Amino acid sequence: SLQNDSVVAGGGAIEMELSKYLRDYSRTIPGKQQLLIGAYAKALEIIPRQLCDNAGFDATNILNKLRAKHAQVRPVPG
Repeated sequence: SLQNDSVVAGGGAIEMELSKYLRDYSRTIPGKQQLLIGAYAKALEIIPRQLCDNAGFDATNILNKLRAKHAQVRPVPG
């Protein structure tokens, strides 16, 4: 049984952040490039999705939580 479903930094964190960045960027450009960059952003989420599946988690639920965490505005250190 699942003991803890908290979201922690680790495997797939970089891919989720890159996916967010590319998805946001894709919304600023027109045409086919927008679709290509959006598709690449989605493809990056395959890595954390597979890690969730391998660990027995509900990948859709966890990825939604990860997207929400990555969408939060964080102050830049320094």
